[in-house]
Order: sequence, then structure tokens, then C-alpha cells
Amino acid sequence: MNAPIGRPTRGRFEHTALIVDSDDALDRSLLPVLRRHVSTGEPTLIVVSPDTRRRLRALLGPDADAEALTWGESDAFYQRLGFAYESFRRFLEQQHALGRSVHVIAEPDIPTDLDAPVDRVAAYLSYESVCNDAYASYGCPVTCLWDSRRHPTLVIENVRSIHDHELTDRGKRLSTTFVPASAYLAGRAEVAMPAPPDVAETDLALSVLPDIATGREAITAWAAARGFAAPAVRQVSSAVNEVLTNALQHGTAPVRLRGWRHGSMLVVQVDDSGGRAIPPDAGYRPPAQSPTGLGLWIARQFADIVLTRTTPGNTAVRLYFPHALTHRGPEA
Repeated sequence: MNAPIGRPTRGRFEHTALIVDSDDALDRSLLPVLRRHVSTGEPTLIVVSPDTRRRLRALLGPDADAEALTWGESDAFYQRLGFAYESFRRFLEQQHALGRSVHVIAEPDIPTDLDAPVDRVAAYLSYESVCNDAYASYGCPVTCLWDSRRHPTLVIENVRSIHDHELTDRGKRLSTTFVPASAYLAGRAEVAMPAPPDVAETDLALSVLPDIATGREAITAWAAARGFAAPAVRQVSSAVNEVLTNALQHGTAPVRLRGWRHGSMLVVQVDDSGGRAIPPDAGYRPPAQSPTGLGLWIARQFADIVLTRTTPGNTAVRLYFPHALTHRGPEA
């Protein structure tokens, strides 16, 4: 994707939520912002759903093709959750290095699915929370669109709590319910995981570091047998390898490795017996921003969702690999 063309600006990071609650919410709240950007030449990247894109372009008319506006493809950003978060971060980092402050307007392609085996929206909101720290140094404002007609009230309340501003038809205002990333992630770390099945398709006990190769080979064969193509198998194996290494280096043996399916999705869980707490923000920030959590950062790039849970005598890490998503996008 080409970088937006516009004059270099000096901006500041603001993380703004726009809660879309009616058909004309975009007209009342976002349209004035876009028209102002067109007028001033402020570079703007718009990554929204096809429906929102069509509506915005119709509202803007000829201004939709103004030099200041770049229309990004949603599929290029919204894939696996860690990949989506890192794609936006790298884009902002590149623009900052070029001396540009680009206003990113994004509509997360993360529908609420009450029948899914894991709450994908909740997992995505953890990444949104980390944005407040990880994107701050780039000086690029980010506005996120969330439709309250598509998501339950609890999701919208959480959206408001992780954005420091909210855009309304009366303009932008400071959030009165904002929660810093450290507090938000700490709360998420206390949420219990769904219980694993009584019988897993792969179930191994590992005791020493050389056993990692055995675990990796078992997961590789299992994923291939379940219809994952070679590049996707490598991603599953690489993510599991990092988590196993952490468990055997920093946890307490024996380490249990289990794998099971939920439809076409592969789920892998690694448990060690140490009960050593994993920092709530482990693996969310890239290596350049964090001296720890490299293994979990790699795991979060390959798996769609990574959950962690610590209880007395047990540290668990669970990874979810949806078949379709694991086969999309380049290998990290």
C-alpha cells in the first residue's frame, strides 16, 4: 500500500472511539472531520468495512478522491489479531520516520460471535488497549469506529474504557471512563479460560529442553493431518515452539502439551507446574519496545488468539489457530 501523500505535520497521538448508533452517525460525527482534513491537507488513512467505505465516499462526493485521503483495504490489516495490531503499528512507525502525522480511521472487522469457542472481540480489545502505549510515540491520531447495533452493551462499554477520547456529533471530548492499558490487561488476565476437553487429540508430557523437538514434531504432524498447508503448519509449530521453550525455561516441569479441534480451528494449550505469573502485557509489544516477552510476541503473530492464565501450581498458555485465518497473509 502506498503511503498517504500530504504535507508533513507534527501531530500527537489520541485514541478516539466513534460509537456508531444510527444510520446518520457518520454524517454527523465523522464527515466534518474528513472534510476538515481535505481542506487542510492532513494525511488520512481510512480502513473501514465496504459498507462504511461506500457511505463515506458517497457523503464526500468528489472530495473522496482528495490527495489527503488514502483508502486502505480492510483485508490487508484485519487478519490474525496480533498481525492486525502489528500491521498498524508498523505503518505508523514508517510514517513517523518519514516525518508525517497520519490520522488513521479504522473500523475493526471483528464481529461479536456468541457461539465461538473464544471471545475474539475481547481478545482484540486487549490489543486496542495496548495501542495507547505502543502507538503513542508515533504522534499519529487513531479513530476507531464501533457499531453499537452490532455489538452488545458490554463490548461498547469496554470500547469506551480503552479510548482516551470519544468523537460525537458535538465534536471530540475526553473520555470519563478511560482505563490505562496496565489496568485493563490486568483485569483481562483474571478471566478464566474455558475448560479444555476431557480427551485431547495430542497429549504429551515434556520434562527437559530437548523434549521440545518431540513436542514440535507432534504438533507439526497433527496440524498437517488436520488439513493445514505447509506454511500454516510452520506457523503453528513456531508459535507452539516458543511457548514450550518459555514453559521449560521459566516454568516448572513436567510441561503438558495438548492439542484439540473446534471445527476447523486448532487449539493448543501448554501447562507447566510452576504457577509463575505471566505479566499481563507479555508479548503485546514488539521486541524493540519490550526487553521481555519475545517468545509470546512471536506466538501472538502466528496464532490468532493467545490466552494466559495463572493459578496456584499452574501456568497455562492457550493458542487458537482458525484454519482460514492461519492461511491468510504473509508469514511473519
